[in-house]
Amino acid sequence: MFNKNIKLILAGFITVWSIYQFSQGNIMNGISILLLAGIFIALYFKNEFILLAFLQLRKQNFPGAQKWLGYIKNPETALITKQQGYYNYLHGIMLSQTNMTQAEKFLRKAVKLGLSMDHDLAMAKLQLAGIAMTKRRKREATNLMAEAKKLDKHGMLKEQMQMMKQQMKKI
Repeated sequence: MFNKNIKLILAGFITVWSIYQFSQGNIMNGISILLLAGIFIALYFKNEFILLAFLQLRKQNFPGAQKWLGYIKNPETALITKQQGYYNYLHGIMLSQTNMTQAEKFLRKAVKLGLSMDHDLAMAKLQLAGIAMTKRRKREATNLMAEAKKLDKHGMLKEQMQMMKQQMKKI
C-alpha cells in the first residue's frame, strides 16, 4: 500500500485532525478519527500484504500468496526489519517446493533478519535442515535440527523432526 514512513506521516496528520475535532467539541468524531490513526500505526508494524499472504498460505494457495507478496515492490523501504524477515520466510517456504537453492537463500536471509515468533524461526531452521540434508550436508543439517528443537518449545514440529531424523539415518 504505502511506504512505511508514509503510514506514520498519515497517522500523524490524522491525529492532528482528531485533536482539532476534540478542540471543537466533537468528542465522538475525535475518538473515531483517532481510531483511524490507530489503523495506520497497526499497519506500520503488521504489513497488510504479508498478513494476506499468510492467510493464502494457510489455505495452501501458493499462487495467491505469491500474488500478495508481489505487491511489495521494494521490501527494504516498505517493510521494517522483522517484516523483511517474514517476507523472505514466506518466499523461502513457497520456493522450497520448486527451487531448493533459491529457497535456501531466502530462508537464510529470513533467519539473519529475525522472526518474531520462535516457532516460525524453528520452522525456518527445520526447512534449512531439510535443504542441507538433500544437498548431503549432514553436519549442518544436524546443527540446524538441534537449533530448531531448542526453539520449538510447544512441540509443534515434533513429528516433522522425527521424520527428518529417520531420513538422516538412511543417508
